[in-house]
Amino acid sequence: MVTNTPTASDKVVEFNNVSLGYGSVTVLEGINASVTPGQVVALMGGSGSGKTTLLRAITGQIKAQKGQVVAFGKNLANAKGEPLRELRQRMGVLFQQGALFTDLNVFENVAFPLREHENLSESEITSRVLDKLDAVGLRAAAHLEVSEISGGMARRVALARAIILEPELILYDEPFAGLDPVSLGITAQLIRDLTNRLNCASVLITHDVHESFAIVDQVYMVGGGRLIASGSPQDLLDSQDPLVQQFINGKPDGPIAFNYPESETFKNWLAAREKQ
Repeated sequence: MVTNTPTASDKVVEFNNVSLGYGSVTVLEGINASVTPGQVVALMGGSGSGKTTLLRAITGQIKAQKGQVVAFGKNLANAKGEPLRELRQRMGVLFQQGALFTDLNVFENVAFPLREHENLSESEITSRVLDKLDAVGLRAAAHLEVSEISGGMARRVALARAIILEPELILYDEPFAGLDPVSLGITAQLIRDLTNRLNCASVLITHDVHESFAIVDQVYMVGGGRLIASGSPQDLLDSQDPLVQQFINGKPDGPIAFNYPESETFKNWLAAREKQ
């Protein structure tokens, strides 16, 4: 694993004392984190801990309630319309289920962003698509329909599509979910190799401790509405924090409770329901 140390001048994404939420509800607060070119960073935490909320903030889908979310040197709170679209075009996203177009074959799925955003000849499109399919080991599957490929192959096709514009930042939403052990290992190594090849920044939302710790440079773990821990995989493995140890070791008993915590919003909602 290659370890890359962030510097102030080359941060692709930065959270500066950020609070995030929806409406009047705050999901996370006091978040400080950064990602630099060449880094693979994991965002980890239990279900409902706010990992996807962090991803939505990076893409500008939600704005910070407090603090600043900065992407490519731009405060996303001020990015709207065309400036926001231009920032998003510098990002690639691998959705949890791949989100391939079922009426397009493998080649056309990967070619889709090129046809939408670039003015290229068919020969140029063919060259670039086959190059990216080759990078994920599926060059010879270019002609196949989506219905003819396995789930693991579909995830790799989606990865080829995510990198076809050679983004500076790639966001992975649960890239290992539902994969068999072999496909999982292949996908993990692809993420590391492509990050090195493109010198891009990669951010993973994942629950998979073993595979992600083998490829990532930095881990940010959230829970209880805050940043619980951050550091290298070894830092977290060495942590004595009960929350960190419970998550990493999958212990059923510990500070991470089974029941979703009651909030004032829930109590107000319940009171209103009981009056009906």
